This record gives sequence, structure tokens and C-alpha cells, in this order.
Amino acid sequence: MTATDHRPAKASSGERVADWFDGRLGVYALGRRYLRKVFPDHWSFLLGEICLYSFVVLILTGVYLTLFFHPSMNEVTYHGGYVPLNGIRMSEAYASTLHISFDVRGGLLVRQLHHWAALVFLAAMLTHMMRHFFTGSFRRPREVNWVFGWTLLLLGLFEGLFGYSLPDDLLSGTGLRFVDGAVLSVPVVGTYLSFFLFGGEFPGHDIVARFYSLHILLIPGIMAALVVAHLILVVYHKHTQFAGPGKSERNVVGTPFLPVYLAKAGGFFFLVFGVLALISAVATINPVWSYGPYRADQVSTGAQPDWYLGFAEGLVRVMPGWEITLAGHTLVLGVLIPIVVFPLLLVAIGVYPFVESWVTGDRREHHLLDRPRNRPVRTSIGAAWISLYLILLAGGGNDIVATRFHLSINIVTWAVRISVCVVPAVVFVVTRRICLGLQLRDRELVAHGRATGVVKRLPHGEYVEVHRPLGPAELHTLTEHEHRDSSDHRDLQTADPQPALGGARVPARHEEPQP
Repeated sequence: MTATDHRPAKASSGERVADWFDGRLGVYALGRRYLRKVFPDHWSFLLGEICLYSFVVLILTGVYLTLFFHPSMNEVTYHGGYVPLNGIRMSEAYASTLHISFDVRGGLLVRQLHHWAALVFLAAMLTHMMRHFFTGSFRRPREVNWVFGWTLLLLGLFEGLFGYSLPDDLLSGTGLRFVDGAVLSVPVVGTYLSFFLFGGEFPGHDIVARFYSLHILLIPGIMAALVVAHLILVVYHKHTQFAGPGKSERNVVGTPFLPVYLAKAGGFFFLVFGVLALISAVATINPVWSYGPYRADQVSTGAQPDWYLGFAEGLVRVMPGWEITLAGHTLVLGVLIPIVVFPLLLVAIGVYPFVESWVTGDRREHHLLDRPRNRPVRTSIGAAWISLYLILLAGGGNDIVATRFHLSINIVTWAVRISVCVVPAVVFVVTRRICLGLQLRDRELVAHGRATGVVKRLPHGEYVEVHRPLGPAELHTLTEHEHRDSSDHRDLQTADPQPALGGARVPARHEEPQP
């Protein structure tokens, strides 16, 4: 045996680089701890990924668009690829938007991809928060993460408004006139706020440049920081999961982050990107060349905001045009009240976890998700809020509804006003009764099994239907929520005439003794 037999093998360049980083950043320890992090599998968890991936698409397309867009309201005479507008006076912002759409290679596709990604981003965020709301994943210790997500939704609304207004076309200018009217309705300081925002009398000369700075710099930076903090808290708190055999408040059952979850996430990113690109290639959105440049003395027929702000316009359209004079100041209540109600509807979402915790007295940590039917009051509140949102969204297009259905706009407006007061209450009651009915159905399934459709005659002549007993997994799903509620826990459903499974205490599989 020679001395060379004991000589250690020379480390590869990759190992040396990894050792260098590990000595300074501790990447080995971080990798062992987080790269094997377990994530549960459920289709509803993909909603959060759609939010993330559409946000990435927004960043990528936004960077491309900034290379060609000129955020200036200086007037120029257009001479470009869109012949019908040649020789028309317009702002540089609008002219550069036309340049992107008709003269930049791939510009129209990227611009439409950016707009579609924004709509999908906000829709996915709202749906993602609804999933969290109805399943109760906002409870301790995830209240702060809920507030982060709510802040992202709020910032997304204003980010969409600012980006929508940048082209300075007739449609977006009409929307800005709406914003100006809302600002002017603020008592005492409304005029000053309007002059500060627009840089003078509406429409001013600075609004596009100011919105551009907010749209590409300030708000995206805050949102990116919140997204990172949101993901860090998801990893730190563990991912929530639906109840099932082997799942408890103290574990997570699923697949490891590396390589399984990472491979799925990467594939899903390209799927989301591909679908957005396909929609953008075949469906035109915001054709600013059809509207023309903004002029303060013109209004687009049938002007509508993007869907996520339609309910705000609905508040103003259905509000009676009330005005009062107080201390020498005219208060335009027809606009002031809606702009007060608008943030209150959003704040109600943000503070709900703290309100529920205070009402129920529940201070425990929760890592298993609820079935919405087992929380009738919470589910009914969510359904009522959604119904109110949809009614106001329809109210924001009352002129379109009246035109399409050949109705009087006054009839449509009054129908929306009455619905705002009546429909949410009806939806609350109906949803609660549906949840209680589903609980009773679950109780019958647990007690008697699932009907097979087979009728059997007993020896004494009686005919009965044969029922198939539920399997352990299905029994666990239907009864697991029972043993998570301690006997002294005050829940929002204490006013219900029957508890979760109609009052019957059905033993759950793998159930732990109650304290």
C-alpha cells in the first residue's frame, strides 16, 4: 500500500463553491431545514400560486413597457402606425401607448399580457382570500399574514387604477374625472387635495407622471416586500391542511419542497404564463386607439372601470344625489357617503380575524382547516359580503344593464338600491340554513352510511334500503371537526339550534381524549 492510497480526492469546483458559500451563509443548514419543507396537496392551494405567478408576469411585462412609454402630458401631433389618428393632437403618454401598440415589435402582445395579468392577479387574490376566509386559515397564528394579504389586495386595487390611467385615453380620463369628483367631495380640504393631486385644475399637467412613479416604483416595491414577507410567514407557520387520516394540528402531510413541489410549481408557472399569453393573443383588452385621446369636454359612452373597481362606482351611481349645507360648506353626500363606505367594506375584510377571535374567545393555534358548512355564521357572512359586492358591481354598470335589457335606468337603479339592503340579509339566512342542512346530512351519513339504491326484504316482510358504511377516511373527514372543539369553547354558532352534527357525538377515528 502506498501513501497515495490515503490521499483525499480533490473536491470538484461545484463543491468548492458550495463550501465557500456555506462558510459565509450557512447554506447547508438552511437547505436541510427548508428545502425538505413539506407542503400539502389540494387544488385550492394553487390559487395562491396563481397570484404569485401573475405578479411575476406583471413585473416582467412592466419592465419591458417602461422602455417605450413616455409619462408626459405634453401635447404632440401624432404621426405613427395607426393612420386614423395621424395629425391629431394628443399627449406624449397617449402617443407612446399607440407607438407600443402598433410600432414596437410584440408591443401590443406585451401590453395586453400586462393588462390581462393584472386582472387575473386581482381576481386570484380575491379568490385566494375567500378560500382562506371560508376555511378559517386566518386564525392564530396567521392573523398577521392575513393582514399582509389584505394589504396586497388593497395596494393591487390602487396599482390597477394608476396603471389603467397612464395611457391618457378618453376612457381612463373619464375614470380620473370620477376620482377628481370623489376627492372634491371631501369637506373643507377637497379642493386643496385635488389641486395637489393633479398639479392644478383638472386634468392638470402632472397626473400621469405622478401616477407613473407610483405605478412602477413605490407600490410595486411595497408589494414585492409584502409578497416576500407573506411567503416567509407561510414557511415559518407551516402550511395549513384539510383534515384527514394521519393529519393533526401538530404535523403536515404532503410532498417535500425539493424536488417534488418545486417541479410542480415550476410547471404550473409556465402553465399560468402560457394561458395568460394565449388570452392576450386572442382577446383584445383596452383598445385605447378606439377611444381616442382624453379631452375634458368629452365622455366615452358606456364608460366602465375594470371589474375590481366596479363596485366603487356602483356605490356612487346608486346613491341618491343628496346635498346639505353645513357651516357655509356644501356637503355632496351623494359622493361623500360612497367614498366613506368604500374603504369600510375593505376594512371589514382586514379586521375580521381579530373580530372573530374576540367574539368566540378562541385563542388557540389552528393548523387544520374548517369545512365551510361547519362554520355557518362565518360562511354566511362571507356569502353576504360577496352578494353585496356583486350587486354594487351591477350597479356600476346600471346604464349598460338598462340598455341591454331595454329597461328604464331608474328601474335598474332602484332595483340595485333595494337589493343592497335586502339581498345580503337574505343570502345570510339562506346560506346559514344550507350549512345546517349539510351538517344534518353529514350526521345521517355518519349514522346510517351511504344509500346504495338496493332494496332488501326482511324475513318479516319489511322492505328496507341497504346502506353502505362509510370508509375510515370519509368518516374522519365528516367527524374530525368535532374533537377539535373543546367543550368550553365559545363559537360563533352558539345560537344555532343544533351543533355541528345535529347534536350527536360521533367518535372520530384517531381521536385524542378531550382535556
